[in-house]
Amino acid sequence: MNRREFVFSGGALVVAFTWRRPAAAQAPTEAAPAGRTLATDEVDAFLAIGADGRVTIYSGKVDLGQGLRVAIPQMAAEELGCGVERIAFVEGDTALTPDQGPTAGSTGIMRGGVQIRQAAATAREALLDLAAARLARPRAELALVDGEVRATGGASLGIGELVGGRRLGVKLDPKAPLTNPARFRVIGKPLPRPDVAAKVAGTHRFVHDVVVAGMLHGAVVRPPAVGAKLVEVDEASVAAIGGVRVVRIRDFLGVVAAAEWDAMRAARALKARWSDGTGLVGDAGVRAWMKKGPPVDETLVKRGDAAAALAGAAKRIAAEYYWPMHSHASLGPSCAIADIREGEATIWSASQATHRFRGTIARLLGLARENVRVIYVDGAGCYGMNGHDDAAADAALLSRAVGKPVRVQWTREDELGWDPKGPPQLLALEGAVDDDGRIAAWRTRMWIPRATANLPSMPLLGPQAAGIEQVPGLSTGLISQNGNPPYAVANQEVVVHWLADAPLRPSNLRAPGKIANGFAVESFTDELAAVARQDALAFRLAGLGDPRGIEVVKRAAALIDWQARPSPGPGGVGRGIAYLHYKNNETYVAIAMEAEVDRRSGAIRVRRVGCAHDCGLVINPDGVRAQIEGSILQTLSRALFEEVKFDRARVTSVDFASYPLLRFPDVPRIAIDLVLRQHAPPLGAGEAAATPVAAALANAVYDAAGIRLRDVPFTRERVRAAFG
Repeated sequence: MNRREFVFSGGALVVAFTWRRPAAAQAPTEAAPAGRTLATDEVDAFLAIGADGRVTIYSGKVDLGQGLRVAIPQMAAEELGCGVERIAFVEGDTALTPDQGPTAGSTGIMRGGVQIRQAAATAREALLDLAAARLARPRAELALVDGEVRATGGASLGIGELVGGRRLGVKLDPKAPLTNPARFRVIGKPLPRPDVAAKVAGTHRFVHDVVVAGMLHGAVVRPPAVGAKLVEVDEASVAAIGGVRVVRIRDFLGVVAAAEWDAMRAARALKARWSDGTGLVGDAGVRAWMKKGPPVDETLVKRGDAAAALAGAAKRIAAEYYWPMHSHASLGPSCAIADIREGEATIWSASQATHRFRGTIARLLGLARENVRVIYVDGAGCYGMNGHDDAAADAALLSRAVGKPVRVQWTREDELGWDPKGPPQLLALEGAVDDDGRIAAWRTRMWIPRATANLPSMPLLGPQAAGIEQVPGLSTGLISQNGNPPYAVANQEVVVHWLADAPLRPSNLRAPGKIANGFAVESFTDELAAVARQDALAFRLAGLGDPRGIEVVKRAAALIDWQARPSPGPGGVGRGIAYLHYKNNETYVAIAMEAEVDRRSGAIRVRRVGCAHDCGLVINPDGVRAQIEGSILQTLSRALFEEVKFDRARVTSVDFASYPLLRFPDVPRIAIDLVLRQHAPPLGAGEAAATPVAAALANAVYDAAGIRLRDVPFTRERVRAAFG
């Protein structure tokens, strides 16, 4: 009996959870202690030891669901010679934690965790020095074990006795010795995340659950068309809803009430007249808009003479790949609380860059940075910058206007209609194979919006409508990475045509740019293999020189029992493979996939996925596997179903009927092979596994049905059209 049949049969399953103490992220926020340092060159900025010997870790990086709440304590515990049960974890509070940069780009462990581990190693050395002096014993006879410094012969001192409640007062030593991987006791263990039990039980505290004394509820009235200006407001239209206050700041329009339902009703009932919008291109016109430009060109890669090699090649092909705009589509709409009073501001937000966002809030309110505190509280997931910072800015403007704390929770229509979008990408590729079946030439041209925003400096909706000047954010590097083949090609050229604007407000969305670039590059690699009449796996291995890349490609193929032959296959079930070296210098990942295509309906069914993943040092293997699974499933959703639809005025895909997501019946079997390199630096696991997924799927579809899909998403209509 499967789970669905069990439920329908009337069975009931009761699961009880216990947790010895509240997870740190759920504990009430403490006041910032006087004299606490946040200097990133000070050990005391990252950890504190209490009189009871317990350790508190202060992390500027936040846990957005990637498991940092257990992984970073594991790193610290390893160096402090204790278990994670002795460690509390405080994250993303600008008054309590040092600025370690935004939690983005898979840097939570790779940079944030590494920094905290080094601080813990420095603390260990300082504790041993203190104990050597107190016990009058040589350092060589001392060891830090289970919260105690123990000397040969039995004498010991608890770390709480040594420094409990006091600062260590030492600089972070980047050369403090780290524990030899051969002696790891905590790193590498699949320890459970401390937040999962409460999330499953429905008792975890999200930002949506935060209540502040005297808090009111706010809602923002958006214009009927993007770029429309507010002409007039009829405040009397909401007079029947008692206690509602209307807030207007130029084109920013909102309402505040004591009850959330009253604020929502008032936002819907408030009569306002708006000008026409600026006029959008519509989703059907994006591709032509991108080609029209005008762009600013930048050559990213140039080796040999690609143009000459292509001109002289006998086996030459060209193809164009399109990746549409995507919403973050967080399952819970964005929410934030702001308390702006007496020249000070406190913001409760799910921002992934609280320290940077602190500066953003200070600028838009005209406050000194030191008078702004941003406190991270879990949101519903973001995968980049969704609407959470917008909701916080909305709350801040409303709170300042009424002089009381204000909570703003977006609706589903707000989230899908107004969140910043993952930008569109268009790639045109040309390539050729020589008589030996190797890639002889390669040329990539990419059309990408330049205004792919940095985390906190993207123009926010509320301040933009209110006419508040904002610092623009431009990022030209990340979204263009992995546009070149990872294989040996003597003659290659990669040119990006930077577009000055975007059809809708753009944002970074999981593995920004690399998924679309990997989709094009690895799909085109398969097309070249087909021209050469070679097995797609053998074709890749012949061009790979990096041993770590070779290993993950072979391991991924083995996970689906790859059989060598050219594509397309005999029909029925097809297999595809794709490989990517993330950002060309981080995690190595390969995806192998089996899929079948229903010619009549156009439906694609993914049967199984195999992923080989090499991210260097693995702190928590269960956490890494969860990240890989999430990356695979989310990218399958994006490749099969997701596309932002909009007309000349507004986004029209504003619910999960018009913006569909992958559903449970569509989930394939997933096998993961982790390459453990415990002596290597950690490279990050939050994004890399997403990047080869769409290409592996397209390649599996070609192998199964002989059709090449180059436009995402692979809808039933597009599949049927490809059959002709």
